[in-house]
Amino acid sequence: MHYTFHVVSEQLVQSFTRLALSPDPDLAIAALMIARIEYPKLDARPYLEQLDSLGREAAVRVSGAGLDPSRVPPRVDPEAFARVSALNEYLFDELKFVGNDVQFEDPRNSFLNEVLDRRTGIPITLALVYMEVARRAGVEIQGVNMPGHFMLRCPAPLGTRYTQDLIIDAHHGGAIVTETACREMLRKHVGDSAAWDTHLLEQPTKSQILVRMLLNLKRVYVRMCSFPQARDITDLMLGVDPAAFDELRDRGLLAYHLRDYAAALRDLQTYLRLSPKSSLDDEERDEREQIWEHVKTLRRRVASLN
Repeated sequence: MHYTFHVVSEQLVQSFTRLALSPDPDLAIAALMIARIEYPKLDARPYLEQLDSLGREAAVRVSGAGLDPSRVPPRVDPEAFARVSALNEYLFDELKFVGNDVQFEDPRNSFLNEVLDRRTGIPITLALVYMEVARRAGVEIQGVNMPGHFMLRCPAPLGTRYTQDLIIDAHHGGAIVTETACREMLRKHVGDSAAWDTHLLEQPTKSQILVRMLLNLKRVYVRMCSFPQARDITDLMLGVDPAAFDELRDRGLLAYHLRDYAAALRDLQTYLRLSPKSSLDDEERDEREQIWEHVKTLRRRVASLN
């Protein structure tokens, strides 16, 4: 598609920020706002209605979930296992949601409207569908912000003899994942030097989930050299966290690529002024020097335009 310098409006950034930071657990509305980077005239209502419909049907499946005690893992609540199994059967066996391993870098995998239309996506967007359907069906499902592969948790009920959470991989058909498998997944995505810590399985905030979606999408757009879309994504991220200095730097560099020199100069100067200067390693010092060289060049360019 032909793309102008900016599609996201200041009003959209403000609305997205307000939703991302609100205590309301709904993720779908903000996720559909992200989709307006690619589809500026997107009507969110049909997709919210679709999630409501899926949630109502999932509630029926969950309420009638049968139980095979022989399948329940040790220390797992059998009722929780039955509910998760019913959700998995509905979403993955019947509706055929599936991880898109063939076209993982397709930006459509990051847009909730496309994931619902095509029933395929990446771990975090399939997990978002799962969470939104489960919430509407009355099942508590949390996100798990593990590096490299976003997953889900159905927590063990408090005050019972069941102590084992269910860790769920929405990208692989709702597979129940052990801690050993999580460790192996971390090594695969981060490397053999990655240290395992149970904090890696902690529940992320709503804004952290949305920012992770945006980061994934920004990387895809940068690889595609789709710099206008990537810059719009940094606008959304900086709305949620104005102190995200790396995003301020990236927005300036993206503006430089787009020859929006005044905006590039403003962001890169602000980055140099506000970002931490102490305890930098050699690579970080080199990066600051490069940014400073960009700023000097931009000052000359901007001065010549006045």
